[in-house]
Amino acid sequence: MFEKFFKTNANQQEEVDLDENKIPTHIAIIMDGNGRWAQKRHLPRVAGHKQGMETVKEITKAASKLGVKVLTLYAFSTENWKRPAAEVNFLMDLPSKFFDTFVPELVENNVKVNVMGYVDQLPPKTRQAVFDAIEDTKECDGMILNFALNYGGQAEIVSAMQAIAEKVKAGALQPEDIDEQTISQHLMTNTLAPYANPELLIRTSGEERISNFLLWQIAYSELVFTDVLWPDYAPANLAEDIYQFQKRNRRFGGLNKEEEK
Repeated sequence: MFEKFFKTNANQQEEVDLDENKIPTHIAIIMDGNGRWAQKRHLPRVAGHKQGMETVKEITKAASKLGVKVLTLYAFSTENWKRPAAEVNFLMDLPSKFFDTFVPELVENNVKVNVMGYVDQLPPKTRQAVFDAIEDTKECDGMILNFALNYGGQAEIVSAMQAIAEKVKAGALQPEDIDEQTISQHLMTNTLAPYANPELLIRTSGEERISNFLLWQIAYSELVFTDVLWPDYAPANLAEDIYQFQKRNRRFGGLNKEEEK
């Protein structure tokens, strides 16, 4: 049975009526607001990251139950290394703590872990936690939980161009044969095909920018910006954002049949 979700408006609950045939296949989320959530409570920023980890667990299970095929979460960007060392160290320690407690639930929910980004640049303990989670869930064939870890959209495109240039240099590829598919095949999301490109991109916390996330892949994604801080983001918020997606008229640069008349 399709799960019902409710949102609260003016102290009244209103049912979010989702069309189960129009659930986005790939949802990407910029998980923003952990620091502000903590500051509002006079807590250290790391407390927000810790609570945000619990939100990841709840949203992962909710997305899986809704039938989402891929859930991509922006966990750590290539620019986040600029943050204070104590915060970076805490964030690098989170994957091992997260997967230690959550992998059994992921297996129970048939969720497979994937990680994209420059994993080789992560601390050894972080890398090992990532590799272990991928190994432990490799037999799962349900939703893919895809973490963008030490990831940046511009760096990803540069890496793809370098790989393509090497093929051209070796004579294995002609410049005139390079097209959109060629580039897509060299991006880090290639392993997610046929769901490589998000249908819906959500950013929490009220900020309305992309922050170097999936720059190629979101060419035709629907964007939803919510004021909810990530640690407060709940399955009902996800349902509301999917509902906003379902109300959109997606034309991909063309016209729908009604507009053609």
